[in-house]
Parts: sequence; C-alpha cells; structure tokens
Amino acid sequence: MFVILVYDIGEKRVGKVLKRCRKYLHWVQNSVLEGELTEAQLEKLKIELAHIIRPAEDSVIIYRFRSMRYADREIMGLQKGGQDFIL
Repeated sequence: MFVILVYDIGEKRVGKVLKRCRKYLHWVQNSVLEGELTEAQLEKLKIELAHIIRPAEDSVIIYRFRSMRYADREIMGLQKGGQDFIL
C-alpha cells in the first residue's frame, strides 16, 4: 500500500520521529513522508512511533492508499527531500 505520513511533534521529539519514519518512508517535505509499505511494516512503524510521541501534545496522521492508480502528484515551487524518489 502507498502511505503518506504527516506529523506535528514537539521540538524535543521531532528528530527521533523523523529518524524512525525515514527507516520506512521517504522524506518529501518538512513533516511529510511517503512510500510503499506492507501492512506489517506500517504496524511496526506505528508501534515504534507510539513509544516516542506524547498523545496529549503530538499528532501523526497516516493516509493509506490501496492503489496509486488514480492518484496524481504535482509539485509547485521548491522540491524538498526525496529528489531521487519519483512516483
């Protein structure tokens, strides 16, 4: 499945969250990562993030797509991160 992960994390934990997410996904832009994952990989990532974030202060949103068949990606302005990752 294709996943887009967006986060808003407290300053002290943001580095840890980014490092953990980059094990599984490609960094696209500040606080945004994307990539193909299996269900097992996604579950493992969620468990790892649950040990880092503070639910009362932090937010992680995960968008799942079964297929990218009908998706289109458009970049306006500066392309950040993941330049070698093209859909």
